[in-house]
Amino acid sequence: MKETADRAFLPLSPDDIARRGWAAYDFLIVTGDAYVDHPSFGHALIGRYLESLGYQVALLAQPDWHGPEDFLAYGRPRLAVLVTAGNLDSMVNRYTAAKKRRSRDSYSPGGRGDLRPDRATLVYCQRARQAWPDVPLVIGGIEASLRRFAHYDYWSDAVRRSILVDSGADLLVYGMGELQIGEIARLLDLGVPVDAIADVDGTCCLVSTLDGLWDYIETPSFEEVAQSRQAFAEAFRVQYEQQDPLRGKRVVQRYGSRWLVQNKPARPLRPEELDAIYELPYAGTWHPRYDEAGGVPAIEEVKFSLVTHRGCYGSCAFCALTSHQGRIIQSRTKASLLDEARRLAARPDFKGYIHDVGGPTANFLSPACAEQLDRGACKGRNCIGWKPCSRLAVDHRPFLELLRELRELPKVKKVFVRSGIRFDYLMADGDRTFLEELCRHHISGQLKVAPEHVSARVLRTMNKPPRAVFDAFRRAYGEMNERLGKRQFLVPYFLSSHPGSTLADAVELAEYLRDIGFTPEQVQDFIPTPGSLATAMYHTGLDPLTMRPVHVPRTPKEKALQRALLQYRNPKNASLVREALVRTGRTDLIGFGSNCLVRPEKGEGSPPRRSLAKPKGSGGGARDKREPRRGSGRKG
Repeated sequence: MKETADRAFLPLSPDDIARRGWAAYDFLIVTGDAYVDHPSFGHALIGRYLESLGYQVALLAQPDWHGPEDFLAYGRPRLAVLVTAGNLDSMVNRYTAAKKRRSRDSYSPGGRGDLRPDRATLVYCQRARQAWPDVPLVIGGIEASLRRFAHYDYWSDAVRRSILVDSGADLLVYGMGELQIGEIARLLDLGVPVDAIADVDGTCCLVSTLDGLWDYIETPSFEEVAQSRQAFAEAFRVQYEQQDPLRGKRVVQRYGSRWLVQNKPARPLRPEELDAIYELPYAGTWHPRYDEAGGVPAIEEVKFSLVTHRGCYGSCAFCALTSHQGRIIQSRTKASLLDEARRLAARPDFKGYIHDVGGPTANFLSPACAEQLDRGACKGRNCIGWKPCSRLAVDHRPFLELLRELRELPKVKKVFVRSGIRFDYLMADGDRTFLEELCRHHISGQLKVAPEHVSARVLRTMNKPPRAVFDAFRRAYGEMNERLGKRQFLVPYFLSSHPGSTLADAVELAEYLRDIGFTPEQVQDFIPTPGSLATAMYHTGLDPLTMRPVHVPRTPKEKALQRALLQYRNPKNASLVREALVRTGRTDLIGFGSNCLVRPEKGEGSPPRRSLAKPKGSGGGARDKREPRRGSGRKG
């Protein structure tokens, strides 16, 4: 029985390999995540894809990183070791914005927080080299992808070298990786030496000379960007502008006597290619090895969800998707998605609910415009953001058709849309049919959206739409739910301490929250994660795209003040809120009036004590009915 169950998965141990009767195997995938055989997990997706190409693949999940023993136990792979830190950058996974260790890891069995090392890609590569010094070593996944150039690392507060240089790997795969790894596998299988594989789109390599290289742009060197913030910003701008598979050029960066060469991004997958990847024989759950620990928590959000597409043309400054999945939308066909939904509905543990239908942005189901598929995304221009491009194609009909057909499938009770909805894209659609059907059929009591801020200065820096757009959406959402007779709430997400945000901007946001009567239960502090435009701003104090100065909330104190303003109603934040208001000259917001954010400290500006004398004509102790009962007023 156990052998039958194990064969539904890729081999996860030397015993699994032996049971399959393999004399040798081709690839060992080393991952910092527990093995979940689902396409939302990169190790499973790449493993199943290589398997579909005819290669024998084994997985080493969350190995003991203190020595090479776990690696050696598998025996030498024939073609290569493939290393990924997991679905998240290992430092983002392990540490908060305050640089404190997280106690829980959703990608580990039972949520354990101690099963992967810091900088997991580097550590796993060291162990792989100890085990097999001459086996080709290829790194990929989000950590490798977003640290492929010299980058600012928030946790060490330093500019670090490309992860390809520090890991000692032979090749780096950036982006989603299927086309790249398929071509690398083909070349290795043909006997091509790994150091001769230098021109695969979507990969980076190290070379000792630029002779023979053409059509490239050179950025400032590592040595320059490590010393000069302006050079760092210039290098980031070049890298950012070339992240397009159709118009992008190679980018090179010098490291001493060697150069890092980034080949242009891999081409977008065609719908039928993306369909084929999601239709591979995934088990759809965690490996049975983790049953005793209670499974792997991260699967719960995606187990009964449908991924409709990849890519996002939103280009939010704090998001690194532009550098990873790119701006050109790659969509699956409706037929493939409906087939997957039928397979989900046939599972014995399906309760009738499809938890999500979407991608990085749920209602970006098609390219921003038809021209993108021929010439790529425009350099130096945004499709949407502070102001939508005049050529933006706004059309919710394909998404609506998919949702309608999903709702009609047997055994499906409800289809939710929980991926992010771009409300500015929705408002740009003059037809309110999508908003109506979203509210009528696809919300579970509340809709989460991300205006992020309200200050015009901050929103421009973030490349988010003006406050007026969110206000218009908020009204439209409320009116639609009222018309439908539904009591459904809007939950906006706001981000504190983003580059560009001053204390005055945070006060403006606090006043907005007061005016709409919303108290955020959670506030996300900006974390400078590798690869994002906002992280380059955080490090340099410059907007790399314009080279203009940007205010950066850098000190723990300023971050604490901005965060406290967003939760000004919390009594624990009172002293910080007062301090912020004094610093910004907004002491008018300290007091007892309806517009005030916080009360004065005890003894300072206290209101006159209410008289306890009996009112005249009260009839011997009768209480004036206009006087509130003690404790009946709203606290705070």
